[in-house]
Amino acid sequence: MLLRNSFALVPIVAVAFVGLASAQSPTSETNRRLRDALEQYPQADADRDGVLTLKEARAYQRGLNQRSSNNNRNAESQETVPPTHADIKYGPYKRNNLDLWLVDSSTPTPLLICIHGGGFSGGDKKKYHSSVELISRMHQAGISVASINYRLTEKGRNPYPIPMHDGARAVQFLRHHAETYNLDKSRFGATGGSAGGCMLMWLGFHEDMADPNSDDPIETQSTRLIALAPVGGQSCLHLPTLLEWFGVKSLQEHGGGRPLFGLPLEGELVITPQLDAQSRDASPITHLTQDDPACFMNFGRNVPIDEQSAPGTWVHHPIMGFKLQEAMSDIGLECHVNYRGGPAVEGYQDQIDFLIRKLKQGTNQNAE
Repeated sequence: MLLRNSFALVPIVAVAFVGLASAQSPTSETNRRLRDALEQYPQADADRDGVLTLKEARAYQRGLNQRSSNNNRNAESQETVPPTHADIKYGPYKRNNLDLWLVDSSTPTPLLICIHGGGFSGGDKKKYHSSVELISRMHQAGISVASINYRLTEKGRNPYPIPMHDGARAVQFLRHHAETYNLDKSRFGATGGSAGGCMLMWLGFHEDMADPNSDDPIETQSTRLIALAPVGGQSCLHLPTLLEWFGVKSLQEHGGGRPLFGLPLEGELVITPQLDAQSRDASPITHLTQDDPACFMNFGRNVPIDEQSAPGTWVHHPIMGFKLQEAMSDIGLECHVNYRGGPAVEGYQDQIDFLIRKLKQGTNQNAE
């Protein structure tokens, strides 16, 4: 389905081309499942003739299965760093848990919070157990690391803003227990990929969600951050704005958007006033103010986008960074966009160097 007056978001969702009878050699012109598969995965059309055959679908599935198998083998052989503390509960829900890699220090340490991606419908904090370089460099700089889980959308049962609010509570929980874990609660930053990058920018730009009158001491803590480092994160989730940014009339829909906004998984998508308001509010760029933290964004290549571009391409596109950088620069905020094939970012070795320098250089009075 094309996104016109409709909205969709982020993940790459595996598709299985199964259960198709081959006797009459079905194609996307005669079979609904193949037609839906072609819309979601245009790259499966090997000869680029606009028609997906059963043979092409099965070949594409074999390729997916092989890549998945290779990734699993690589993951099994990958070096990992066991956390100092695992599965710490920060809230009442099953996925309200986090891991901590603490630095042995005589003074409170800054903290980098890692937020996994997965289109708000998948992913896990264990992804960062294999982030050996990130954790090693942070520890060498005297910075502790956390990795959080949060409630997934579950086909719309946990729509926006539930995932974001879980992320906010994790930040507040870590601040509330800063003394227990020897953390400097004035120096919290965040990194994360895709949906995690979107969440950390939303938290970083959103007004402080602390409630000083709450009976829950965790909720009295600040949600503010002093450094943001998203990877392929979405600065905007508002479709009309995205169509304007890309200069197109439509974008290929992806399955993560409907669950994020609690919409039916099938049928036509129409931007109602409610969806328009929700997707604006879910967009980190909407919440920018002059007291917000610096941001260093990483992306893949700056490729052209048109109506046929795969969802995984446009949702992770550098334009998300270019537009945010423009908006932040307009109000005097520091923002860097690093993308594959682009110019080097001046002043920093890489994104990790940015985080280290920001987390070590000072305090944010709003976080006290």
